[in-house]
Amino acid sequence: MSKLNKDILFLLFEELQSDSKSLFSCLLVNRLWCETAIPILWKNPWNYDINYKNKSYLFAIIAFYLPISIKEFLMRQGINFPPILYQSLLFNYLSFCRGINVTIINSIIPIGSSLKYNQFLLQQEFYNLLIKTCPELKYLDMKSINHQIFYFPEAKAHLETLYELDCNTSDNPTYFYGLARICQNIQRLVIINNTIKVNYGIAKLIEVQESLKNFEWKDDFIDDYFVEDPYKETLLALEKKADTLNHLKVFFLYGFEHAYELLKEVLPKLNKLKTLIIDELFFFPLFAKNQLIYPYIEVLYVDFITINVVSSIIENSGGHLKEILLFKFYDYSFEENFNEDSLNFIRKICEHCPLIEYLTLTFSPTKEHFTEFEKLLNVCQNLKLLILDMLDIDNIVTSGEILENGEELLKTLIRTAPANLKEIRLFDYYKISLQVLEEFFKEWRGRPALSILTNDTIYRGEDYMKLVNEYKSDGVIKDFRFVSRNEMY
Repeated sequence: MSKLNKDILFLLFEELQSDSKSLFSCLLVNRLWCETAIPILWKNPWNYDINYKNKSYLFAIIAFYLPISIKEFLMRQGINFPPILYQSLLFNYLSFCRGINVTIINSIIPIGSSLKYNQFLLQQEFYNLLIKTCPELKYLDMKSINHQIFYFPEAKAHLETLYELDCNTSDNPTYFYGLARICQNIQRLVIINNTIKVNYGIAKLIEVQESLKNFEWKDDFIDDYFVEDPYKETLLALEKKADTLNHLKVFFLYGFEHAYELLKEVLPKLNKLKTLIIDELFFFPLFAKNQLIYPYIEVLYVDFITINVVSSIIENSGGHLKEILLFKFYDYSFEENFNEDSLNFIRKICEHCPLIEYLTLTFSPTKEHFTEFEKLLNVCQNLKLLILDMLDIDNIVTSGEILENGEELLKTLIRTAPANLKEIRLFDYYKISLQVLEEFFKEWRGRPALSILTNDTIYRGEDYMKLVNEYKSDGVIKDFRFVSRNEMY
């Protein structure tokens, strides 16, 4: 392993970008490994699961590159710099950097001074330095920024390459107007809505983008008093990006009647979507059959959507769907023809989702439903995760029949579960006796270790835990946990 050439090592280390512990340990193997890992670590040095407030070396390395005149000025203000400033560095670290994270920079700034004015000065010099030094900026997290960085020298030349932007709606609109003048090639825009005020600067920034592909909006506040609709301007701006937008993730906490009307207008026009995730919206606009047509859709996760609308989306999906995660909050018992509609839903998946990997199913405990479910397992051989719920629409299932349903489910899985299936999440309508569960574990032996999540407290019992631990030791079960209903999704 230590003799692998640099190109192979680079490819391997790139796969570890989200595993900071392993990537940092590569620095200690030998000089070649260190030289190969450093550019990857410093490509986005803000992206690691570490406590930046206590990492003085990150502060020291950035400060090292400040011009001598700037350092002397800052020291006269009472700002302290570590001894590393007077040593040489092994690498030109900032030459590898492709991003700026305002929140993390602000968290390390107090290392130099506890005075607010001095911290303001340091922030300004650090931002200015990074914008000038990083050869090609791709990523900017500007949440809670206090400086108009687009006015810095060389800002236009370096910020116009920006690919991804993370921001808050509480940031001053003028910051977004300034960025809109320079940054018109942003492809991924992530917005945290943390204020009740409407930010028109964000809508303008969206409007000028030429190839916006990925848009995320998440509400993050508890006050539901609005003077204006916080979503309207954003949705209208997104409507104009239908030709480029591929991924839409929206987490609305509060609903407005005209916002729903806008969604009804906008969503059907975004027909290039590959990802549609709308979470926490406690009412989804009613759409007619075949009104939402997404021929490239791969990921579908929508709360409060009728089962017939989902079936229609699946029917027109072009066979690309890999994830269908639904039914988190919506109560399908209010649907008039749930038994028939849920059968149709399963059949549509069989017909149109050969690539499906993650799937939520809710269906009635009838023989016909179990038959169609088994057909689905035979067809969908890429399945990795199954979330299974049952809806007794007529309230006729007895406790004994609930046990029978659990047994029938496990027998079906043993007969036809795809080889890739690694996780099952079962709601409490699937109760499984200790004996049946043990038989299932025995039959599962020889397949990939299985994780099972449930929201039924029965499996917390001593006998069940003893059985689970036995088959964990044998490598049959990877995990078996009780979780809340929300954690099932």
